[in-house]
Amino acid sequence: MVKIIAHNPLWKKDFMAEWEAIRSAMGESLITLHHIGSTAIPGIHAKPVIDMLAVATSLDALEEAALALAALGYQAMGAYGIDGRRYFHKDDLSGRRTHHLHGYAAGSADIERHLAFRDYLRAHPDIAAQYSLLKQRLVACSEDYIEGKAPFVLETQTDALAWYRGRPRAY
Repeated sequence: MVKIIAHNPLWKKDFMAEWEAIRSAMGESLITLHHIGSTAIPGIHAKPVIDMLAVATSLDALEEAALALAALGYQAMGAYGIDGRRYFHKDDLSGRRTHHLHGYAAGSADIERHLAFRDYLRAHPDIAAQYSLLKQRLVACSEDYIEGKAPFVLETQTDALAWYRGRPRAY
């Protein structure tokens, strides 16, 4: 059963702590780490699991980091259904999932897709609120959470990518 809760401002602090640990574990093979997913979007309901996107020098570098990440509590799951990704997850001592780490090699189109969706919802609180309400309804009605939100995500992702590609960047 999926559990979602109101946005917790401490999620950002949790991400920052994990960022430090992952940066240390991966060393120079980690280019950057982004906080993604619903916990990165203020004001919306989310599963209390921190989603992160690691941009690495290569997929091999992500695989080589698996032992160092395991020392932090991450379990390597390989591509886990998405070509070009290396996925890791972390549970707390009670077995509750706390973190997802989605790793991609620099240049992967999936990086832009994730960042565009996150930034679009941050910049469009009305659409973020619609997403939050949809997720609450799916959980309340015991509908399939992933399948139920997929049409919204796909449609919004198309708009988000167009918006993201058209806006000026601060480099």
